[in-house]
Amino acid sequence: MPRSSTRPTSRDVAQAAGVSQAAVSLVLGDKWRGRVSEATAERVREAARDLGYRPNLAARNLRLGRTRTVLLVVPALTTEFFAGVYTGAARVASAHGFGVVLYPSPEGIGPSRPSPTTTLKGRPLRAAPIPDPFASAQAALDGVIASSMAADALSAIRGDQLPLVMLDSDPSGSLGAATVNLDIADGVRQVADHLLGLGHRRFLHLAADIASWTFEVRARELAARTASVPGTSVRTVRAPISIEGARTATEAALAAPGPRPTALVCDDDKLAAGAYKALRRRGLRVPDDISVTGLDDLALATALDPELTTVRLDAELFGERGMQALLAVLDGREPESRDIPVELVVRGSTAPPRAS
Repeated sequence: MPRSSTRPTSRDVAQAAGVSQAAVSLVLGDKWRGRVSEATAERVREAARDLGYRPNLAARNLRLGRTRTVLLVVPALTTEFFAGVYTGAARVASAHGFGVVLYPSPEGIGPSRPSPTTTLKGRPLRAAPIPDPFASAQAALDGVIASSMAADALSAIRGDQLPLVMLDSDPSGSLGAATVNLDIADGVRQVADHLLGLGHRRFLHLAADIASWTFEVRARELAARTASVPGTSVRTVRAPISIEGARTATEAALAAPGPRPTALVCDDDKLAAGAYKALRRRGLRVPDDISVTGLDDLALATALDPELTTVRLDAELFGERGMQALLAVLDGREPESRDIPVELVVRGSTAPPRAS
């Protein structure tokens, strides 16, 4: 069939296939099952291919009241984990004709702001205000995927019930939003079981100094797992997720009176890197004097020497599942609720404790 010199329309496809325009819309919108036959659907697809027909997405979106744009809110753009979340979400979105706008919100909600201590020649800097992406969300967005955010931030994002999916969030405190989670609790259990199996009984938990559900899960599961083994103790110190912050907190913990821990459990690989620096400064060796574990399996984990035992989180799959969940919400379907499995990767930073 010769191609027309002008852009073909759905009416042209309908005429070529011998069907109604409504049938063309059903087939090309992938909503034909149970409404037209397989043979009719194939005839429509073949006619569209022969004519070189491309749907007018702008007109279709206007008609449906959709922008086919999703906002992905993450705590930071400076970690490879959230880059992976974006990559996975964008891949699924693109396959369904959606775009993803990425927005960093380190404070959990609203526009990012500079630190109040930021100065230039002793004077506080006044940064230009960052537009709030939620102010006009109803007009600009079809939905929101929010990663690692507090539940009390939901009402500000939802607006007038904007479709929302929460990543790495408490399912019982998400105010009705769909949630997608990695099985962080199982990851911590795997770490604890690995160290307990090696014979460790004195633990130092280097916890992220962030009020977040995911870090509460880590502390709770580590305490529960170690409590099941008699003679085991866990001491917790908190640190910001930065190498220097972790170094400072670890040095202070190691200088405290009492028996030295034989295992250091870190909430994040970056915290583990800071702990490595603190241990070297005190003349301690990993894992001969103390075993160290992380969580995330960032590229940093294999840059450390010895390489870090940590829990691998599939960030891209996390983003994919988040976008799939939002598509399900938009279609009125129930999203998959099963947590995403995680995997302990054992490397050179853990070994049995030396005999006292």
